[in-house]
Amino acid sequence: MPLGQILLDRNVVDPEPLEAARHRQKVSGGSLAESLVAIGAVSRHELDAILAEIPPEPVGPAETGLDAQFLMLFLLKTIYVYGQETARQLAATTKLHEDVIDAILQGAKDKRLVEVLGLTAERPQVYRWSLTDLGRKWAVDALEHCQYTGPAPVPLADYQVQVVKQSIANERVTPESLERALAHLVLPPGTVGRMGPAVNSGRAILFYGAPGNGKSSFAEAIGRSFTQTIFIPYAVHVDGQIIKIFDPTVHEPCAEPETGADGPEAAAAVGPQDPRWVRCRRPVILTGGELTLEMLDLTFDPVSKYYEAPAHIKAVGGLFILDDFGRQRVRPQDLLNRWILPLERRVDFLTLHTGKKLQMPFDQLVVFSTNFPPKELMDEAGLRRIPYKFHMAAPTREEYETIFFRVCDSRNIEVPPEILPYLFGTFYPATGTPVSCAHSRFLMDHVVARCHFVGETPALTLELLCEALQNLVVDTVVPVKEPGEARESPARPPRARPRRRPEASD
Repeated sequence: MPLGQILLDRNVVDPEPLEAARHRQKVSGGSLAESLVAIGAVSRHELDAILAEIPPEPVGPAETGLDAQFLMLFLLKTIYVYGQETARQLAATTKLHEDVIDAILQGAKDKRLVEVLGLTAERPQVYRWSLTDLGRKWAVDALEHCQYTGPAPVPLADYQVQVVKQSIANERVTPESLERALAHLVLPPGTVGRMGPAVNSGRAILFYGAPGNGKSSFAEAIGRSFTQTIFIPYAVHVDGQIIKIFDPTVHEPCAEPETGADGPEAAAAVGPQDPRWVRCRRPVILTGGELTLEMLDLTFDPVSKYYEAPAHIKAVGGLFILDDFGRQRVRPQDLLNRWILPLERRVDFLTLHTGKKLQMPFDQLVVFSTNFPPKELMDEAGLRRIPYKFHMAAPTREEYETIFFRVCDSRNIEVPPEILPYLFGTFYPATGTPVSCAHSRFLMDHVVARCHFVGETPALTLELLCEALQNLVVDTVVPVKEPGEARESPARPPRARPRRRPEASD
């Protein structure tokens, strides 16, 4: 459901101002929300309050959005699998309100599916429940259909509405926040100015260039510039099927904003949050050469009989990085063809094993990172669908020296004056090795490992550097420094703050 429809359903805007805002958006760019505010159709405060609403906690079965029969079977399965007896225990497992649990149990009692065992000793007014023989049969039959238990799912329609409210397009990255996120990288002047509009657009971005010059580091740093939190459901329910969304390996739960905090989230109405949703930071998910077209579809487990959402659906509301683009087992053009509609319409169509197609949100910032020339990977139509393209060039000598000193400073290693003149005056010209941002970390890792092996305090010498360089090149002789070669030390760049890791790498 688009934002305009949500506002129409709530009578926040009328159709005529909404069309005017859409027209302005086509002419001026930006998001629909910005255009609505610009023409005065809605105030910024009112819009922020709507977008920052938390999923409210349902206190009755109907408010969950789930079918009564589904809820009863879901609860019977939970009692059967976990052996829980009280509404409080069941509420902790299913994330449903105790009043919802009580109402469902009373209905199950009327059907002779559960019975009251008595009252708890700790809380005399709390009933203990147990399955009857008929209830156990129903539970076993339900588990044969689907073995999912745990937090109750939310309806797909509710998930779609919540994604619109917390769209990545609503995250406005500022120059200051982007500079902080990129502070550990050594970048050419003007990089933040070019990158900021790309991040705020929520459209696809392409990083290309030789390996080792910071494409992956840059992409991951963008995710650290996001400040808003979003809500991720444990699972969604559609047509009797369950799709798991929340993944603790990629979703990072966080506390709710403090009272009195600034920002759109502070405008949300105060009230109990639906525990079926987890407040998280915007996710950052990275995939590489292992990606296949099959991994972009729902994964159905024929034993447990529920679905696991693909990685790009778990990345909704955040950042999806496709690293090493061009090295996947699928042709780059085939992958782009698969995503033509999602990249343009912000929705993806997935298919259940029953054959039914689902419209899932594709609201995320997609970053492609590749070592190949873009025109070798895609045609003009594919390039057009990635509106922002950034070439990550090799570092200049000044940038290389800044990175080198930062890496050594982070390891408390002094740089002898002959090191950098040797690298730029002898090694790189003699071997033809391209200069890379990643070399500094690579070389220092080898130097430190060599010193630890012999039980010495890590220290950099020309001999150890040449030994490390032998691991950097293949089938190439590392030139030995001549005794009379100049040993001038370059002007040392300003000392970097040691609190951030400095180097950029793929």
